[in-house]
Amino acid sequence: MTTTHQNPHQTIAERADHYPTRYVEQPGLVDRNDPVVAGTAEDGPFDGDHLQRIEEKGYTQVPELFTASEVERMRQELNRLAGDPEVLADERTITEAGSGALRSVFEVHRTNELFRSVARDPRLVARAEQVLGGPVAIHQSRVNFKPGFTGKEFSWHSDFETWHAEDGMPTPRAISVSIALTENHAYNGPLMIMPGSHRRFVSCVGETPEENYRSSLVMQGAGTPDEGSLTRLYEEYGIDVLTGGAGGAIWFDSNCMHASPGNITPAPRSNVFIVYSAADNECGAPYAAPAPRPEFLGAREHREVLQSH
Repeated sequence: MTTTHQNPHQTIAERADHYPTRYVEQPGLVDRNDPVVAGTAEDGPFDGDHLQRIEEKGYTQVPELFTASEVERMRQELNRLAGDPEVLADERTITEAGSGALRSVFEVHRTNELFRSVARDPRLVARAEQVLGGPVAIHQSRVNFKPGFTGKEFSWHSDFETWHAEDGMPTPRAISVSIALTENHAYNGPLMIMPGSHRRFVSCVGETPEENYRSSLVMQGAGTPDEGSLTRLYEEYGIDVLTGGAGGAIWFDSNCMHASPGNITPAPRSNVFIVYSAADNECGAPYAAPAPRPEFLGAREHREVLQSH
Protein backbone atom coordinates (compact mmCIF):
# COMPACT_ATOMS: atom_id res chain seq x y z
CA MET A 1 0.00 0.00 0.00
CA THR A 2 1.38 3.44 -0.93
CA THR A 3 1.88 5.95 1.87
CA THR A 4 2.04 9.71 1.38
CA HIS A 5 4.96 11.37 3.17
CA GLN A 6 5.72 14.99 3.88
CA ASN A 7 9.15 15.87 2.61
CA PRO A 8 11.29 18.08 4.86
CA HIS A 9 13.29 19.21 1.80
CA GLN A 10 10.19 20.71 0.16
CA THR A 11 10.33 24.46 0.76
CA ILE A 12 8.04 25.78 -1.99
CA ALA A 13 4.43 24.73 -2.50
CA GLU A 14 4.01 21.57 -0.48
CA ARG A 15 3.94 18.42 -2.60
CA ALA A 16 2.90 14.99 -1.44
CA ASP A 17 5.75 12.55 -1.89
CA HIS A 18 4.56 9.08 -2.85
CA TYR A 19 8.14 7.82 -3.28
CA PRO A 20 10.01 8.82 -0.11
CA THR A 21 13.74 8.23 -0.12
CA ARG A 22 16.94 9.41 1.60
CA TYR A 23 15.13 11.34 4.32
CA VAL A 24 13.49 8.15 5.69
CA GLU A 25 14.86 6.42 8.77
CA GLN A 26 14.49 2.88 7.47
CA PRO A 27 14.77 1.40 3.96
CA GLY A 28 11.67 -0.17 2.50
CA LEU A 29 9.70 -1.18 -0.59
CA VAL A 30 6.90 1.10 -1.79
CA ASP A 31 4.31 -0.05 -4.32
CA ARG A 32 4.32 1.94 -7.55
CA ASN A 33 1.56 4.54 -7.66
CA ASP A 34 1.64 5.38 -11.39
CA PRO A 35 0.92 3.56 -14.68
CA VAL A 36 3.69 1.79 -16.58
CA VAL A 37 2.19 1.66 -20.08
CA ALA A 38 -0.37 4.33 -20.93
CA GLY A 39 -0.85 3.61 -24.65
CA THR A 40 -2.01 0.68 -26.76
CA ALA A 41 -0.68 -1.25 -29.75
CA GLU A 42 -2.78 1.00 -32.01
CA ASP A 43 -0.94 4.10 -30.79
CA GLY A 44 2.52 3.41 -32.24
CA PRO A 45 5.13 0.98 -33.54
CA PHE A 46 5.34 -1.28 -30.47
CA ASP A 47 3.10 -4.32 -30.89
CA GLY A 48 1.07 -5.81 -28.06
CA ASP A 49 3.80 -8.26 -27.04
CA HIS A 50 6.36 -5.49 -26.59
CA LEU A 51 3.95 -3.41 -24.53
CA GLN A 52 3.04 -6.40 -22.39
CA ARG A 53 6.72 -7.08 -21.67
CA ILE A 54 7.23 -3.48 -20.59
CA GLU A 55 4.11 -3.68 -18.42
CA GLU A 56 5.09 -6.96 -16.78
CA LYS A 57 8.90 -7.00 -16.85
CA GLY A 58 9.68 -3.32 -17.12
CA TYR A 59 11.67 -3.67 -20.33
CA THR A 60 11.65 -4.92 -23.91
CA GLN A 61 14.24 -5.30 -26.66
CA VAL A 62 14.03 -4.31 -30.32
CA PRO A 63 16.81 -5.92 -32.39
CA GLU A 64 18.25 -4.09 -35.42
CA LEU A 65 16.31 -0.90 -34.80
CA PHE A 66 19.22 0.98 -36.38
CA THR A 67 21.05 -0.18 -39.50
CA ALA A 68 24.70 -1.20 -39.64
CA SER A 69 25.63 2.02 -41.46
CA GLU A 70 23.81 4.15 -38.88
CA VAL A 71 25.58 2.32 -36.07
CA GLU A 72 28.94 2.80 -37.74
CA ARG A 73 28.38 6.57 -38.00
CA MET A 74 27.51 6.73 -34.29
CA ARG A 75 30.47 4.59 -33.35
CA GLN A 76 32.86 6.79 -35.34
CA GLU A 77 31.42 9.88 -33.70
CA LEU A 78 31.85 8.35 -30.24
CA ASN A 79 35.48 7.54 -31.04
CA ARG A 80 35.99 11.13 -32.22
CA LEU A 81 34.54 12.47 -28.97
CA ALA A 82 36.79 10.16 -26.95
CA GLY A 83 39.85 11.70 -28.59
CA ASP A 84 38.79 15.35 -28.47
CA PRO A 85 40.66 17.26 -25.70
CA GLU A 86 37.87 19.84 -25.43
CA VAL A 87 35.27 17.12 -24.90
CA LEU A 88 37.44 15.36 -22.31
CA ALA A 89 37.86 18.64 -20.40
CA ASP A 90 34.14 19.49 -20.47
CA GLU A 91 32.15 19.14 -17.23
CA ARG A 92 29.60 17.04 -19.13
CA THR A 93 32.24 14.34 -19.67
CA ILE A 94 32.77 11.66 -17.01
CA THR A 95 35.95 9.57 -16.99
CA GLU A 96 36.79 6.35 -15.19
CA ALA A 97 38.26 6.79 -11.72
CA GLY A 98 41.92 5.86 -11.84
CA SER A 99 42.42 5.24 -15.57
CA GLY A 100 40.91 8.51 -16.81
CA ALA A 101 39.33 6.65 -19.74
CA LEU A 102 36.11 8.01 -21.19
CA ARG A 103 33.00 6.72 -19.44
CA SER A 104 30.15 9.03 -20.50
CA VAL A 105 29.46 12.25 -22.38
CA PHE A 106 26.18 13.85 -21.30
CA GLU A 107 23.70 16.17 -23.05
CA VAL A 108 24.70 14.96 -26.51
CA HIS A 109 21.19 15.68 -27.82
CA ARG A 110 22.08 19.38 -27.50
CA THR A 111 25.81 19.51 -28.19
CA ASN A 112 26.22 17.04 -31.04
CA GLU A 113 24.31 17.19 -34.31
CA LEU A 114 24.40 13.46 -35.00
CA PHE A 115 23.18 12.42 -31.56
CA ARG A 116 20.61 15.23 -31.60
CA SER A 117 19.10 13.63 -34.71
CA VAL A 118 19.16 10.22 -33.04
CA ALA A 119 17.33 11.52 -29.96
CA ARG A 120 14.64 13.05 -32.18
CA ASP A 121 14.36 10.02 -34.49
CA PRO A 122 10.67 9.06 -34.95
CA ARG A 123 11.56 5.40 -34.35
CA LEU A 124 12.43 6.37 -30.79
CA VAL A 125 10.07 9.24 -30.09
CA ALA A 126 6.98 7.38 -31.36
CA ARG A 127 7.71 4.41 -29.09
CA ALA A 128 8.27 6.66 -26.09
CA GLU A 129 4.99 8.49 -26.81
CA GLN A 130 3.22 5.16 -27.12
CA VAL A 131 4.41 3.88 -23.74
CA LEU A 132 3.94 7.17 -21.88
CA GLY A 133 0.61 7.99 -23.48
CA GLY A 134 1.31 11.34 -25.13
CA PRO A 135 3.96 13.97 -25.84
CA VAL A 136 7.40 13.36 -24.37
CA ALA A 137 10.38 15.46 -23.39
CA ILE A 138 14.07 14.58 -23.16
CA HIS A 139 15.19 14.42 -19.54
CA GLN A 140 18.76 13.27 -20.21
CA SER A 141 21.01 11.93 -22.95
CA ARG A 142 24.51 10.51 -23.05
CA VAL A 143 26.88 8.23 -24.87
CA ASN A 144 28.56 5.54 -22.77
CA PHE A 145 31.80 3.69 -23.32
CA LYS A 146 32.83 0.66 -21.29
CA PRO A 147 36.34 -0.14 -22.54
CA GLY A 148 37.83 -3.59 -22.61
CA PHE A 149 39.80 -4.70 -19.54
CA THR A 150 39.16 -1.51 -17.52
CA GLY A 151 35.41 -0.77 -17.77
CA LYS A 152 34.09 -0.47 -14.23
CA GLU A 153 30.89 -1.89 -12.82
CA PHE A 154 27.83 0.14 -11.85
CA SER A 155 25.97 -1.05 -8.75
CA TRP A 156 22.27 -1.82 -8.43
CA HIS A 157 20.03 1.23 -8.54
CA SER A 158 16.79 2.71 -9.83
CA ASP A 159 17.27 5.70 -12.12
CA PHE A 160 13.98 7.15 -10.94
CA GLU A 161 15.21 7.16 -7.34
CA THR A 162 17.98 9.56 -8.36
CA TRP A 163 15.81 11.62 -10.70
CA HIS A 164 13.14 11.91 -7.99
CA ALA A 165 15.49 12.70 -5.12
CA GLU A 166 17.93 14.99 -6.93
CA ASP A 167 16.12 16.27 -10.04
CA GLY A 168 12.63 16.61 -8.57
CA MET A 169 10.93 14.27 -11.06
CA PRO A 170 7.53 13.67 -9.43
CA THR A 171 6.57 10.29 -10.93
CA PRO A 172 8.31 7.38 -12.70
CA ARG A 173 6.50 8.13 -15.96
CA ALA A 174 9.74 8.03 -17.93
CA ILE A 175 11.41 5.44 -20.10
CA SER A 176 15.02 4.99 -21.21
CA VAL A 177 16.37 3.57 -24.43
CA SER A 178 19.86 2.13 -24.76
CA ILE A 179 21.04 1.75 -28.36
CA ALA A 180 23.88 -0.75 -28.66
CA LEU A 181 26.86 0.39 -30.73
CA THR A 182 28.74 -2.85 -30.05
CA GLU A 183 27.79 -6.43 -29.35
CA ASN A 184 26.34 -6.89 -25.86
CA HIS A 185 27.74 -10.21 -24.66
CA ALA A 186 26.98 -11.87 -21.35
CA TYR A 187 30.62 -11.30 -20.41
CA ASN A 188 31.50 -7.70 -21.37
CA GLY A 189 29.55 -5.78 -18.75
CA PRO A 190 25.96 -5.99 -20.07
CA LEU A 191 22.87 -4.44 -18.57
CA MET A 192 21.22 -6.59 -15.88
CA ILE A 193 17.62 -5.97 -14.81
CA MET A 194 15.41 -7.48 -12.12
CA PRO A 195 12.30 -8.04 -14.28
CA GLY A 196 9.18 -6.75 -12.54
CA SER A 197 11.11 -4.61 -10.06
CA HIS A 198 9.75 -1.45 -11.72
CA ARG A 199 6.57 -2.00 -9.70
CA ARG A 200 8.39 -1.59 -6.37
CA PHE A 201 10.22 1.57 -5.35
CA VAL A 202 13.12 1.12 -2.93
CA SER A 203 13.32 3.86 -0.32
CA CYS A 204 16.99 4.43 0.42
CA VAL A 205 18.57 5.74 3.61
CA GLY A 206 21.22 8.45 3.74
CA GLU A 207 21.07 12.15 2.97
CA THR A 208 22.30 13.49 -0.36
CA PRO A 209 25.62 15.33 0.07
CA GLU A 210 26.21 18.60 -1.76
CA GLU A 211 27.89 18.15 -5.14
CA ASN A 212 27.02 14.46 -4.93
CA TYR A 213 26.32 14.10 -8.62
CA ARG A 214 29.87 13.83 -9.99
CA SER A 215 31.02 10.98 -7.74
CA SER A 216 27.70 9.17 -8.14
CA LEU A 217 28.13 9.12 -11.93
CA VAL A 218 31.23 6.96 -11.47
CA MET A 219 30.07 4.83 -8.55
CA GLN A 220 26.62 4.81 -6.96
CA GLY A 221 26.74 6.58 -3.60
CA ALA A 222 23.66 8.28 -2.17
CA GLY A 223 20.57 6.38 -3.26
CA THR A 224 22.23 2.99 -2.94
CA PRO A 225 19.60 0.31 -2.20
CA ASP A 226 20.17 -1.73 0.93
CA GLU A 227 21.13 -5.39 0.63
CA GLY A 228 17.94 -6.57 2.32
CA SER A 229 15.68 -4.84 -0.22
CA LEU A 230 17.84 -6.05 -3.12
CA THR A 231 17.65 -9.61 -1.81
CA ARG A 232 13.87 -9.42 -1.55
CA LEU A 233 13.61 -8.10 -5.10
CA TYR A 234 15.98 -10.79 -6.38
CA GLU A 235 14.03 -13.56 -4.65
CA GLU A 236 10.78 -12.25 -6.10
CA TYR A 237 11.92 -11.29 -9.62
CA GLY A 238 15.33 -12.83 -10.36
CA ILE A 239 17.81 -11.24 -12.78
CA ASP A 240 17.78 -11.01 -16.57
CA VAL A 241 21.06 -10.43 -18.41
CA LEU A 242 20.37 -8.47 -21.60
CA THR A 243 22.50 -9.31 -24.62
CA GLY A 244 22.15 -8.53 -28.30
CA GLY A 245 23.78 -7.17 -31.42
CA ALA A 246 24.81 -3.66 -32.40
CA GLY A 247 21.88 -1.54 -33.57
CA GLY A 248 19.46 -3.16 -31.16
CA ALA A 249 17.62 -1.11 -28.55
CA ILE A 250 16.74 -1.92 -24.96
CA TRP A 251 13.76 0.02 -23.61
CA PHE A 252 13.34 0.01 -19.84
CA ASP A 253 11.16 1.75 -17.29
CA SER A 254 12.73 4.44 -15.13
CA ASN A 255 12.15 2.48 -11.92
CA CYS A 256 13.71 -0.82 -13.01
CA MET A 257 16.33 -2.06 -10.58
CA HIS A 258 19.37 -2.51 -12.79
CA ALA A 259 23.16 -2.73 -12.77
CA SER A 260 26.09 -3.64 -14.99
CA PRO A 261 29.20 -5.63 -14.04
CA GLY A 262 32.73 -4.58 -14.89
CA ASN A 263 34.31 -5.47 -18.21
CA ILE A 264 37.52 -7.46 -17.86
CA THR A 265 37.36 -8.84 -21.40
CA PRO A 266 39.01 -7.43 -24.54
CA ALA A 267 35.55 -6.65 -26.00
CA PRO A 268 34.47 -3.02 -25.38
CA ARG A 269 30.83 -2.07 -24.96
CA SER A 270 29.34 1.27 -25.98
CA ASN A 271 25.84 2.65 -26.32
CA VAL A 272 23.70 5.74 -26.79
CA PHE A 273 21.34 6.37 -23.87
CA ILE A 274 18.29 8.66 -24.03
CA VAL A 275 15.65 9.28 -21.37
CA TYR A 276 12.16 10.32 -22.42
CA SER A 277 9.75 11.63 -19.80
CA ALA A 278 6.03 12.33 -20.13
CA ALA A 279 5.78 16.00 -21.08
CA ASP A 280 3.64 16.80 -18.03
CA ASN A 281 6.02 14.95 -15.68
CA GLU A 282 8.04 18.11 -15.13
CA CYS A 283 10.78 18.33 -12.55
CA GLY A 284 10.33 20.67 -9.61
CA ALA A 285 12.37 21.19 -6.48
CA PRO A 286 14.42 18.11 -5.51
CA TYR A 287 12.61 15.79 -3.14
CA ALA A 288 15.75 14.83 -1.21
CA ALA A 289 18.73 16.99 -2.16
CA PRO A 290 19.98 20.49 -1.26
CA ALA A 291 19.76 21.66 -4.89
CA PRO A 292 18.95 20.30 -8.35
CA ARG A 293 21.68 18.59 -10.33
CA PRO A 294 23.18 20.47 -13.29
CA GLU A 295 21.09 21.00 -16.40
CA PHE A 296 23.09 18.46 -18.40
CA LEU A 297 21.94 15.69 -16.03
CA GLY A 298 18.30 16.68 -15.71
CA ALA A 299 16.90 19.07 -18.32
CA ARG A 300 14.93 22.04 -17.01
CA GLU A 301 15.67 25.24 -18.91
CA HIS A 302 16.35 23.36 -22.16
CA ARG A 303 13.76 20.63 -21.73
CA GLU A 304 12.63 19.74 -25.25
CA VAL A 305 9.09 18.48 -25.88
CA LEU A 306 9.15 16.31 -29.01
CA GLN A 307 6.64 15.05 -31.53
CA SER A 308 7.13 11.95 -33.65
CA HIS A 309 5.31 13.44 -36.65
